Amino acid sequence: MVNEQLVPRGITDPKVLTAMNLVPRHLFVENALWGQAYGDHPLPIGEGQTISQPYIVALMTQALQLKGHEHVLEIGTGSGYQAAVLSRICEKVFTVERVDSLIVKARKTFDKLHYINILGKLDDGTLGWPENAPYDAIIVTAGGPRVPEPLLKQLADPGILVIPVGSRSFQELEVVSKKDGALKSKIIESVRFVDLIGTHGWQNDFS
Repeated sequence: MVNEQLVPRGITDPKVLTAMNLVPRHLFVENALWGQAYGDHPLPIGEGQTISQPYIVALMTQALQLKGHEHVLEIGTGSGYQAAVLSRICEKVFTVERVDSLIVKARKTFDKLHYINILGKLDDGTLGWPENAPYDAIIVTAGGPRVPEPLLKQLADPGILVIPVGSRSFQELEVVSKKDGALKSKIIESVRFVDLIGTHGWQNDFS
């Protein structure tokens, strides 16, 4: 997966490549999908959600420019795979998920792997997790119409936020950097993610 999918497509950060090698991706999907777990594509994980393709996980992680000391906020725990990759690089991961069954399953996987530096909760991810802010980096693993304002407020200075922004059918991966109070953004990839549901995302169907 690393040598055939990631390196040829421009993933060069050694910390990211090491983390992607370390985390057993197949443990984050159902047993019936183990044979497809390392393929270059997303997979269903239930509840209408997916585990992103390895390249996108690596690309978003690399964009955060992690050095190892960071506290990272993840919005959209899903299978837990992205949080697991982050946890092999940074000091602590805070992850928020709105679907109870998904975060319960992810926690069981984290415990099985002894990934003890991941803290999760059930909530509206578009509100962030203000109690533990600020965060050196924030990653959003669902597509929204805009960058949620609470997340920008909870981003440290300096800090980096990565999020898919666009319509419900098509988004662009936006990297927002905060430095000296100023925000700068750039687009690094066209993507398609599940909906970011919440107060500062797509609001219908939220419960």
